[in-house]
Amino acid sequence: MAAKRSGARSTRSQRTSGSLQPVQEPRSEPPLSRERIVATAVELLDAQGVDGLTMRRLADRLGSGVMSLYWHVDNKEDVFDLALDSVLEYGGPPQLVEPRDWRGEVVHMLEDWRASMLRHPWSASLLPRRALGANILSRLELLSKTLSRAGVADADLNVAIWSLWNYVMGATISRANFDLSDDGRAATQQRLTGLSQRYPTIERSRLLLDSDWDGAFRKGLGFLLDGLSPRQ
Repeated sequence: MAAKRSGARSTRSQRTSGSLQPVQEPRSEPPLSRERIVATAVELLDAQGVDGLTMRRLADRLGSGVMSLYWHVDNKEDVFDLALDSVLEYGGPPQLVEPRDWRGEVVHMLEDWRASMLRHPWSASLLPRRALGANILSRLELLSKTLSRAGVADADLNVAIWSLWNYVMGATISRANFDLSDDGRAATQQRLTGLSQRYPTIERSRLLLDSDWDGAFRKGLGFLLDGLSPRQ
């Protein structure tokens, strides 16, 4: 019986040159957990987008059976919610932002939000139609507190929050989907030059050649924050 039990152990032995040498078993996958499922779902979404995530593909990436996933998540919709919230975690403003510099805090917060979504372009399409998770709610709470501390009246707070939300979402979706190459942009601007009598202002500003997305985002955000600044 002892010989049978020893043969069932995870590390077996084989005879080589008159001595016993250990034989390593194949390395198994890490234990399945909600955290590992979410991290793998984010990888799959980054690689294949929203339509590319299925429970079968997710299970295959995890080296697991589909039914095993349901011990940790409710369904695919739950996976979407968890994956979305995981990429929107916010660590707070850096130490270089002065404690009473409410504009600096808001700018950092919203630039970080936009950058997070651009790193994971699928998130911008999911956010408007998913349940709001703890991380996005924490962002909104911090944004609300910062604006309130800056003097934005309670009666105007919701308008301020949704205005900034709409600005970040619009800027992110535009950047993620505006896929003209430099050559394509130049060719379009050249065609516009031939139509300068019909579109004189955007032709003069060379709108389609402006690819400073980050600078435009920050400057536009400044315009919004000017409007939110406390009146003297």
